[in-house]
Amino acid sequence: MMVSILTARDNVVDCYLDEGQVFAGGNALNVAVFARRAGARAAYAGTVGTDAAGALIRNALALEGVSTEFLQVRPGSTAYCVIGRNNGDRVFREVGLGVSRAEFDGGFVSPASEFDAVHLSVSSGLEDLAADLASVSRLSFDFSTSRDAVLLSAVVGHCYLASFSGGDLTGTEGLDLARSAIGMGATWALVTRGADGAVLVSKEHTHEAPAANTTLVDTLGAGDTYIATVLTELLQTRNPDEALTAASEASALTCSRLGAFGKGEPLTAVALPIEQGAAPLVTSH
Repeated sequence: MMVSILTARDNVVDCYLDEGQVFAGGNALNVAVFARRAGARAAYAGTVGTDAAGALIRNALALEGVSTEFLQVRPGSTAYCVIGRNNGDRVFREVGLGVSRAEFDGGFVSPASEFDAVHLSVSSGLEDLAADLASVSRLSFDFSTSRDAVLLSAVVGHCYLASFSGGDLTGTEGLDLARSAIGMGATWALVTRGADGAVLVSKEHTHEAPAANTTLVDTLGAGDTYIATVLTELLQTRNPDEALTAASEASALTCSRLGAFGKGEPLTAVALPIEQGAAPLVTSH
């Protein structure tokens, strides 16, 4: 059974200044790509600019077989994120949001009703739509490192899959966070802890998996890969332990290359208004 997943409103081009390369990225966009790779029918809904960076994103999605039916193009600059690396760990240096937060024609709720699940991240800025989206589809939400009580209380109870980045947590703390999300109403809760593996919790069961071996090059997109794979596997009613194993292996492959996915383009081919000291980005991709 092929399941369908729509992801919404978090796209950037990831700019590696030291390497002189740029890749399509952003949590929601990455999740669409890796859900497609995991066997789902995937679509991305968001806004890119009329510039070369927007064209890069459109082409990257097309090459991955992700539908761009709900991708809108607006005059202006595509969002970007400047990426650094510290022993392979991705570091977000700065961001420019460009037209990525432009009003989406027709809204996101109607398109979501056509899919088995809709995925948002804390960077999507759509938490106010959690209840509406959950009323027409299954909601997946990546909280990244945010454990803000107001955000959790507003969103977790609507989630089919609530995901958290817990690299700063002990195993016990990660498990407590997942169980807390279940107690707040989530159907499934996933906490990833990088090299220390991940835990997936439901009301009845707890599943844990170690990280798969990899040659670490760049962690960018690893968490997105994990979420996309677990979400797709669960929607296909696969065994949760098998879902974690598949996600660990896919995430390890992401870590073994530069950029989240696809072929990088020369940074010189994408004219972006990069300014040192731009606003910080809260993201998990």
